[in-house]
Order: sequence, then C-alpha cells, then structure tokens
Amino acid sequence: MPDPSPEARLKHLRDIASDAGTDGLIIPRSDEYLNEYVPACAERLAWVTGFTGSAGLAIILPDRACVFSDGRYITQMSEEVDPALWEQRHIITAPPSEWLKEAAPQNARVGYDPRVISRDALRQIGTSGVTLVPLDFNPADRAWTGRPAPSVAPALIHPEHYAGESAASKRDRLAASLRDSGYDAAILSDPTSVAWLLNIRGTDIPCTPVCLCTAILFANAKLSLFIAPEKITPDVKKWLGNDVTILSQDRQEKALKALHGKTVLTDPAGTPLWYAQKLQAAGAHVADGQDPCVMPRATKNRTEQTGARIAHLRDAAAVCRFLYWLESNAATTTEMQAAEQLGRFRQENEEYREESFTAISAAGPHGAIMHYHVSQETDRLIGSDTLYLIDSGGQYPEGTTDITRTVWTGPSDPPRHMQEAWTRVLIGNLVLGATRFPEGTTGGNLDCLARHALWQAGQDFDHGTGHGVGSFLSVHEGPARIAKTSSVPLVAGMILSNEPGFYEPGAFGIRLETLVLVSPSDAGTAQRHFLEFETLTLVPFDLRLVLPELMSTHELDLLDAYHARILREVGPLLPAAERTWLAHGCRPINRK
Repeated sequence: MPDPSPEARLKHLRDIASDAGTDGLIIPRSDEYLNEYVPACAERLAWVTGFTGSAGLAIILPDRACVFSDGRYITQMSEEVDPALWEQRHIITAPPSEWLKEAAPQNARVGYDPRVISRDALRQIGTSGVTLVPLDFNPADRAWTGRPAPSVAPALIHPEHYAGESAASKRDRLAASLRDSGYDAAILSDPTSVAWLLNIRGTDIPCTPVCLCTAILFANAKLSLFIAPEKITPDVKKWLGNDVTILSQDRQEKALKALHGKTVLTDPAGTPLWYAQKLQAAGAHVADGQDPCVMPRATKNRTEQTGARIAHLRDAAAVCRFLYWLESNAATTTEMQAAEQLGRFRQENEEYREESFTAISAAGPHGAIMHYHVSQETDRLIGSDTLYLIDSGGQYPEGTTDITRTVWTGPSDPPRHMQEAWTRVLIGNLVLGATRFPEGTTGGNLDCLARHALWQAGQDFDHGTGHGVGSFLSVHEGPARIAKTSSVPLVAGMILSNEPGFYEPGAFGIRLETLVLVSPSDAGTAQRHFLEFETLTLVPFDLRLVLPELMSTHELDLLDAYHARILREVGPLLPAAERTWLAHGCRPINRK
C-alpha cells in the first residue's frame, strides 16, 4: 500500500480528531519514554509533518496546523515542512499556547496521548478557552500505515569495571533516599535511568545504548522492570538478580493500581503524564520530584571519569586522522562521504560501538543549519576554500564523546570576516574552559563567558552553550546545562559540552565544541570551595582561522597549552604522517 501524501495524512488526522469528539490533536516529537532520540516506530512527528528534528511538536486544528521547534531547528524546519500545509513557529518566542489562543475555535477540545507527553510539557501548551483532552490511543499510530515494528534486540550487561558501582549498591543508595523523603516508590520511565541503575545497555535506539523499558523502584530497594521478556537472556536475568522482577510492559497498569494508598514519586518534567493519571485513579498519592537517578547518573564516579578520559583519547586519534585525511580530500569529497570516512576511522578501534548521534557534516551554507543532517537530496561537495563544520561523537563502553571542529579547506586564505567570527567563538571556548568558579555556581551563571567576545561584535548564537553527557548513555543528559536559563548548580563529576558558535544563514556556520569534566579546584579556601573544568576533548583547532590580534596574551597562552597537551597525549597514537601533521597543527601561535 503506497504511503499517503502529506495532504492525505493531515486530512486523516483531522478525521481521527473529529471521530474522537475533539477539534484538534497534539503530536509531540517524544515517544512513550520521552526520549530525545526515538526508534523508527516512534518517529510520529516526522511521519505527520516531514520535520525530522529531535525537538518539537505539531498541533492540528480543523482549518490550521502548526509545527513548533527551537532555535536549533528553525532553518531545518523551513526546508522540510510544506508551508502550504503547516505554519511554523519558534517554540520559545512564539509558544504553542499563544498559537492555540489565536487559532483554536471557541471552547475547542484538543486531544493528546498522555503516554507521550509530560505534565510540564502539557501545561506549557494549555491556554484559556481550550480544553486538552486525554485520549486512550495515539492518533498518529492510528493513521500511520507501514509503521515499523519495535526492536526485539536483547539487553546487554554493562560490567562493573565500566560502571564503577554495582546495581545492588545503586538501588540501596536510591532506596534509602526514597525512604528518607517519605516515598514508597518511584516511577522510572526514562530508559537511560533504568540502564544506569541496573548496569544494562541495549541497542533499541540509534546512537543511545539503551533498552526500551521502564521500572518502579521501591523503598525496600526491590524493582519491577517492565520490558519485553524476550529481551532478557538467561545471563542478563542472572545479572539483574532476584530483587528485580521482570514483567511485560502490558503489566504496567496493573502494577500502578497495586500502589493504592502509597506515596509515589514521579517527575512532572520527565515522566509521561499517563503515569500520574493512572496512579491518581488508583488512589495513590502522586509526589512531584526529580527522577532519583538523574543526579547520581550525572555525577560520574572515579571509574566513569577515568573511562571518559580513555574514550576521549581514542576518539581524538580517530578525529585527528580524519582531519589529516580531509586536508587532501576535501576538494573531491561530499558531506556524506566525509561523515562515512570519519565513521570508518572510529570503527578501526575495536572498542567503538556506534555514533553517539548522527554526524553533522556541513559545508558552506549548510553549516548555518545548526542541526543539519546530510541526506542523498542535500549532499554537496565540500570543495576547496570552504568552511566545513563536522559535529560528531562516538559511543565506547568507557564513555560517550561529542566534538565539533570547524575547519577551512584552503588553499586560499579564509575571508577576514570569517576569521573574526571564528576567533571570537574560539575565545569563548577557551575562556569558559579555563574558568574557575565557586561551588553552587550554575550553568546559567557561566553561559555569558562563552558569548562575551561575540557580544562585543554584536553577534550571538541561538542555542545553549553546553549540555550534559552520559557515560556510555545519552549524549544529551540532564539535569545540568550551560545555558542562559539553567539554574542547576554544577557538581564535581559532571561532564558537559562547551560549544559556542556563530551562524550566518545562507553563508556558513561555526561551532567549536569540547567536552569538559567538572573537577575540584585548588583555588579557594577551606570556607569557600571552588571547581574548574578539565578538558576531555583532545583535537586541535584550525590555526588557519585564528586571528592572534583579536586575542589576549592569556587566551593565546591557553591555546598554546591546549595544543601542546594534544601533541603530547595524542601524538604517540598516530601513524608517522598524521603525527607530523598534528605537530604542525599544534605549533605555537606566531604572535606578531
């Protein structure tokens, strides 16, 4: 049966809304686990609208329909979504609640699937005069012909020599926290939380090594794991132990009903609303709070910190080999071919598992699309005298990497205005990476350090400066970020990205990203402890794009010290020709 046209899909969904007694529908990007990266069977927003970004939602009304996403995807959305069918809005500056207030009929009823949206997310959509109606089915699934089947791949053991702590110890630690707070149980709807807690991994989602599953953690440290039973091999069952009860996912509702009279912790931002609705119907007391795995997972232990250093060192060798290769091949290589070649260099390491996200391989104007994904239709030659942005990462058992470098392909000198913007982005990366800050400092307190040099030239970038990164888990991990609105204090052991950028639509994009580990600092006093960043990423910046006259002596010293460290630590891992290239790329700056 041929796939229906975009117009037919939209009409079918409007018919479904009408049949359900509603005037419209909300179609989020998220799946039943609120994952950022979702399996093919949950790419509902993409199937409905054509928009393939990892954040957003659509609202369908009888006569109007709109797609929303954030600043990372506005340009991409305009290229993927048919403007004859869909309006397009920036989800921050023109939120869904405002659009609904303007577009919805009077006393409109708009349906949503509570399994794929959190309570906090739904609250941001609601507006006066519009009733949001929970549905007992997913409207996109009802319309989607040829929907892919879910993965049946088995769960995998994540050994303690990578995890640094046994699953039993983690459950005991979190259960004690539940008891101290007066909770009988906690809902764990995020597969990365379950993976971290039980020291298991999987292959159900591209780029994120988790199994699609959920759990209930009880205050006595026992746990009910809801997962397709065929995914649990005898070895994994033994690994999980007798205190973990394995149940099929269709047993969740019965398990929630059994919590009658109990106080159950749910995360209003990170748990599908369905859980709170079912718990309330069962007579349980729903307590709002953060997923208890979030902070322990973000605060890497010593083993995970050591593993991150190992993963970044081996990843640096692969990326350096790629950049060496690119210098001789950019003129005849397309974006897609370059991304594939980088993948081959990573695959030569036997510990490499997969990408941590689909590589952003973007030449020239494509670099201005912050989360550009090359396809057969958009693939272009990188060519000579081009600014080329490559944002990529790898998954290794020891850790997760994420790196962006923006390089000039030559042979001519880069244009001056491009060098100026690139150097300001570099300054932001170096200054942020070298800062010390007192305990209790938030990512919001530090964000301006990465933007200051750009601001002085009237420039900025429309994304956060940094996100948390998991340990052989999601490349985007909460709760901490380096962003204007982040209020979460940074804690020793957290790994975050440091990625200022600049984007000139239709011309070029610049982003320079390193990962940093929050570490105790020798600065401060016994009364006032300080923290600092240890840079994990070890790949040189392109010296052809540096304008030393824009940089202070301190900033130039930081760049030289970083490059000297790269040469010292990565150089021995490279073949002779690449090592010579690295020595040239890490040479001290000529300070005229």
